Amino acid sequence: MLALVGVAAAAAAWAALAPITVASRDELFAIPQGTWARRMSGDKVEILPREVRLTLGIKDVLVMKNDDDVPQLFSAVLLMPGQSFRLPFETASTYQFACSAHASGQMTVNVAPAPEAGWQRLAWRLHHVTPAKAGAR
Repeated sequence: MLALVGVAAAAAAWAALAPITVASRDELFAIPQGTWARRMSGDKVEILPREVRLTLGIKDVLVMKNDDDVPQLFSAVLLMPGQSFRLPFETASTYQFACSAHASGQMTVNVAPAPEAGWQRLAWRLHHVTPAKAGAR
């Protein structure tokens, strides 16, 4: 029993102190083919989230990919069909962008600071690595 407690304490200490590493810092959002046609036919399709949440140093590069048949506008960037756009963030803040793929025409990007070593990092790991999410990644 004491060994089990020691192993749990060591795992918690590692989770609180070890740096967070990820295979890619990109967070991809694709505009599906037919989005514009569906919208023009009156469908109020929401294909992208209204709010995107990113974390500095972990997932801090927004990637927009246009798989639709028509150009789409994201901020001041015109995405032609098949084209992608990468937007890295270096400052934690809330950003507003014009986005033609949204019915509202707006997208909010919230960029959180990287979790500090200790309780913040432990809480982040517990929140982001749950059994339900672990299978989805």
